[in-house]
Amino acid sequence: MAITTTLAAAKHIANALTNRGKGIGIRLGVRTTGCSGMAYVLEFVDETDKNDLIFDTNGVKIIVDPKSLIYIDGTQLDFVREGLNEGFKFNNPNVRGECGCGESFSV
Repeated sequence: MAITTTLAAAKHIANALTNRGKGIGIRLGVRTTGCSGMAYVLEFVDETDKNDLIFDTNGVKIIVDPKSLIYIDGTQLDFVREGLNEGFKFNNPNVRGECGCGESFSV
């Protein structure tokens, strides 16, 4: 079981934590929503819970709760720039379908 980042994503996360002035990493999880069923959730983490799984990848910590891991195990988090847009891209091998707008997925 693993969650990884590209160098671009790790740099973006590290910069965001530095600009924020605190935090040990980011939490990657999922929630039920959207037209395909699930959406990714990213948030800063200041403290971990006892059941959290911590993945140290390219110098940053990605924290995942066990319930989310079954949907995102093997995911690589990337940070991409496409024209004027930029943002995280989730390369999740478990995805079987996505909605047309790209906001939600199914496994």
